[in-house]
Amino acid sequence: MASGRLAVVATAVLIGTIGATGCSASRGDSGATTAVADGSAPGDEVAVEQHQGRAGAAGIGDPDFPNDGNGGYDVGHYRLKIEYDPERKHLSGVTTVEAKATQNLSRFDLDLSGFTVGKVTVNGAAARFSRSGDELVVTPSRTIPDRSAFTVEVTYAGQPKPVRNSPNLGTYGFIPTSDGAFVTSEPNGARTWFPGNDHPADKARYDFEITVPEGVTALANGEQVGSPVTQGGKTTYTWRESHPMASYLATVTMGRFELREGKTASGIKNFAAVDPRYSGSLNELYNQSGRITEYWSKVFGPYPFSSTGGVIDDFPAGYALENQTKPMYGGFNPGDDVIAHELAHQWFGDSLSIRRWKDLWLNEGFATYAEWLWSEHKGNASAERIFRNRYAVDSGAAIWKYAPGRAKPDDLFNDSVYTRGAMTLHALRQRIGDPAFFKLLKTWNAEHRYGYVTTPEFVALAERISGKQLDGLFDAWLFTAKKPTTW
Repeated sequence: MASGRLAVVATAVLIGTIGATGCSASRGDSGATTAVADGSAPGDEVAVEQHQGRAGAAGIGDPDFPNDGNGGYDVGHYRLKIEYDPERKHLSGVTTVEAKATQNLSRFDLDLSGFTVGKVTVNGAAARFSRSGDELVVTPSRTIPDRSAFTVEVTYAGQPKPVRNSPNLGTYGFIPTSDGAFVTSEPNGARTWFPGNDHPADKARYDFEITVPEGVTALANGEQVGSPVTQGGKTTYTWRESHPMASYLATVTMGRFELREGKTASGIKNFAAVDPRYSGSLNELYNQSGRITEYWSKVFGPYPFSSTGGVIDDFPAGYALENQTKPMYGGFNPGDDVIAHELAHQWFGDSLSIRRWKDLWLNEGFATYAEWLWSEHKGNASAERIFRNRYAVDSGAAIWKYAPGRAKPDDLFNDSVYTRGAMTLHALRQRIGDPAFFKLLKTWNAEHRYGYVTTPEFVALAERISGKQLDGLFDAWLFTAKKPTTW
């Protein structure tokens, strides 16, 4: 995400087989409305086979966001089949999710905000379900054995409602626009348009089938599969992201766009789209995205995905988001520094993902430092000069009162996470020297490609590559709420 950032008939399917033994655990859904997902009237019960099992946790285990994500299973694949009518602001479709149980699972949650849920099945059998806030609680007819793959189908419908007026986030999630939707979901807005495990600690692959009125373009992550198909005044677009992706990076942005497609110098697919209001920026977005992707591939290691590019929509978000393979720019023409930031995230944040939001500096500090490296590469201000300018800020300034190594849940996107995070990397570069520092960046990416990372892992790798003891440096820059005096 660039610094400065202040539904549906769907079916979720989690694929496999269910065993025949296990006991339905109770987790107390007081006040929730229960329905039966087999077309029968509420009150008609679906038999739950008695066997040993327990309910999956209502959260994935992030103490700062206790209700985000879910326990008891791991998602491998989502299939989102969506139809959206911009005029009525109504979303409908079929979503498929493939997952595997991580315990004997008698009940589990999916994150879903709003909508009317009409039907839930597990492996084709009717399942009981209830709503409790943003939790869709599903009770299958049989306990799912530990390590078994399983399938869930959820049918739901309604008008998506984005998260609004969030502290230093503004509006995010599925945001209806006059001609479609602007979809940017960090940190937990995926639930505003599909049911799932809405936390970056559970990445999955995605397929998208999006139907919109003829004349509207639908964009999603990854690459287009086949050509759009138009029938009966509607056009269906199919996209596929075959690399693991966090839920907050998924998008189904729709509207009227001008497009340019091609390849970068080394042959990476390059796709740029702009709202007609920004038609003069199409070629610049396309060209800069290609150049910057090529340069970061030399600095950080091979590009981790199969396509690059970006999208400028006319929604006045005032921020950019690093949606995987298609960074989104909301209502402005991005400069090359912003493009450099968002494309650096394809390595730091998208390929290498955090397990807990407290480590957000590993995303934003790295992407901000990439801006400084890009400036240096172009022959403008060096990273050293930018660092010195930032360091000159008075010791009483807010940036020195926020220790960025522990991002605060009510102030995730604080400037310190970006700027002090970047300054930490420059202080490290000064301490260990350029050869070790740039080897560290490439090794960090190579060892954790498509995986998860933590701050202690980065510190350990920096010490291993440099042969230096670095606890004092990281403590001063990341974990002490005052201006460092040495590094």
